[in-house]
Amino acid sequence: LAQKYDPQRERELRAWIEGTTGRRIGDNFMDGLKDGVILCELINKLQPGSVQKVNEPVQNWHKLENIGNFLRAITRYGVKPHDIFEANDLFENTNHTQVQSTLIALASQAKTKGNNVSLGVKYAEKQQRRFHPEKLREGRNIIGLQMGTNKFASQQGMTAYGTRRHLYDPKLGTDQPLDQATISLQMGTNKGASQAGMTAPGTKRQIFEPALGMEHCDTMTIGLQMGSNKGASQQGMTVYGLPRQVYDPKYC
Repeated sequence: LAQKYDPQRERELRAWIEGTTGRRIGDNFMDGLKDGVILCELINKLQPGSVQKVNEPVQNWHKLENIGNFLRAITRYGVKPHDIFEANDLFENTNHTQVQSTLIALASQAKTKGNNVSLGVKYAEKQQRRFHPEKLREGRNIIGLQMGTNKFASQQGMTAYGTRRHLYDPKLGTDQPLDQATISLQMGTNKGASQAGMTAPGTKRQIFEPALGMEHCDTMTIGLQMGSNKGASQQGMTVYGLPRQVYDPKYC
């Protein structure tokens, strides 16, 4: 913390405080502020009446009370709580860097309020905007650019969840994608076969290709290669899975 202390900032603060209060701090900057008298006079110059009573530095509690009054006054003046040092940081010489940061923050606040201060920064003024409830409700229907963009893509032509589709952006100068109903050769081919006549998933069917000179097979007839049910039917079966007898008049 001691290495962060800036001697140049100390000289600037000394010139500002002495020029504002009209009192000389002394050779040692922090020792000259330790009794709190000059600090109280400083905030009273910036905002009159901030500290009603300044104690004469007779005893230690007088000095600590002056420092405490100064800290409460600059808080009301607008200095942020996280920028303010504690009384022991100055009185017990534990953190002079924080004391310096607090005085710079006070100078910045004074500059923001219109005082002629040569150090610190001027804080930006709060710009509060009020929108009508109707405008706020309309904003819920707009997707901002922070949410990203879909590059003009839409769900047009998507027939099922997970179906492959192309994203087309006319600004990129790329060719418009082909009809999504057409399967390109890169996707493979089904050799002219279709799902016509397929009644259930996994049902055997014959693929007929006229160009190959194949005979058209009857898909309604079960060949002997598939076995035979010996003339049995589902007549009399009441519940799926119940046993039934197969009857052949040739053997009975």
